[in-house]
Amino acid sequence: MTQQSQSSPPRVAILMGSRSDLETMNHASDMLKKLQIVHEVRILSAHRATDALLEYVGDAEKRGIQVIIAGAGGAAHLAGVIAAKTMLPVLGVPMQSKALQGMDSLLSIVQMPKGIPVGTLAIGTAGAANAGLLAAAILALSDHGVRDRLTAFREEQTKKVLADQFVS
Repeated sequence: MTQQSQSSPPRVAILMGSRSDLETMNHASDMLKKLQIVHEVRILSAHRATDALLEYVGDAEKRGIQVIIAGAGGAAHLAGVIAAKTMLPVLGVPMQSKALQGMDSLLSIVQMPKGIPVGTLAIGTAGAANAGLLAAAILALSDHGVRDRLTAFREEQTKKVLADQFVS
């Protein structure tokens, strides 16, 4: 699952622990598509495909990846394992869970030990969408095209809110 043009490698990787996370993580992908940021999407479990995950993350920077978004539920170790293996920024998205409504995932991701940071977003679809926007903001620090598209997105968002401000 890659959203990629022929001429440029993906700059953002979206990883998740299982296919059941895809519906939520598509919100990150949708934001990146809207901002024309080439990215790839992979399902690699920290527990069930550890070696494949470590190999993928170990090669990510050489392949042009600049930011990794990791969506995980339950024990939510995916973001932390990735952060321990790379110097790239890692953004963690806690999945909404049935048992604890995602609080277990949130606490697992946000409580990283000192020295291995993970930027943690909100639980579920809002967190996934914001992870896409935060990845874009990170890229925008050195890419004026991304910055311009992100600025236009934010301005359009403001216009929509202001257009709806009057209630009769």
